[in-house]
Amino acid sequence: MNIFITGGNGQVGFELQRQFAIFGNIMAPIRQELDLTNAQAVDNYLAEHKPSLILNAAAYTAVDKAESEPEQAKRLNTELPAQLAKYAVKHSIPLVHYSTDYVYPGDGEIPWQEDSHTAPLSMYGRTKLEGDQAVTQSGCQHLIFRTSWVYAARGNNFMKTMLRLGREREALSIVNDQVGAPTPSRLIAQVTTLAFTHSLMPHITSGIYHVAPRGETSWHGFACEIFHQAHEHGEELAITPNATDGIPTIDYPTPAQRPLNSRMAISKLENALGIALPTWQSQLALTLKEHLNK
Repeated sequence: MNIFITGGNGQVGFELQRQFAIFGNIMAPIRQELDLTNAQAVDNYLAEHKPSLILNAAAYTAVDKAESEPEQAKRLNTELPAQLAKYAVKHSIPLVHYSTDYVYPGDGEIPWQEDSHTAPLSMYGRTKLEGDQAVTQSGCQHLIFRTSWVYAARGNNFMKTMLRLGREREALSIVNDQVGAPTPSRLIAQVTTLAFTHSLMPHITSGIYHVAPRGETSWHGFACEIFHQAHEHGEELAITPNATDGIPTIDYPTPAQRPLNSRMAISKLENALGIALPTWQSQLALTLKEHLNK
């Protein structure tokens, strides 16, 4: 049984490889083996390897860069999932696609529901939404997992950046008016695994589900908790948790507008799988422990 994972070297793709290794033959080609920006190359790969399940963790995630590279973002975030969905329909196989809270307008303080209105603020968000719509409208058996603030023990992410800066600096200014739930890639992969049976057919209804831990925080709050837990692990940091200043988004301008509200309701997923998702603090503890090899 062949399991095709796109973006296998990314944070989510790496964890998917670990979780799904027991189910079958993992196919997670690196860029040198398969250029996902080349539609014909993707068609040829699918025809040759005939996957039984597709896990699409590939994406153009450079949020600011997407503003000046819309075509590149559209290829990976919109056209690729549409292409994979078309194959999934034709061959009657399931497709799992990973998306983002950036599809929502990012205002207010109420957590977004899966059927909340969408109004992306950036090119990244718009291309991701178009990808979601392509998968949904294709008619294939699908699961779309929308998540937020992804990080991991490996790769480039906020947690690792904060640890590096915390070792170098005695004070930092961090945005405190963007609120969401930091989500480790390990949790995303675990949830994906729970959605499947040994036969690699999803046992929950096709559709969109939110994947995020319980609770909420700001980037500033996330950073303070990272420093607090790192101190508890005996890490030598130049900074202390109370040496970070919270600043508004307006004081940290970026090419792409960020949502202030990244809260996402998770009850639909919990009810579908019969689980209770853990807190973001407990997930940080596990991820930090793995990164520090504690």
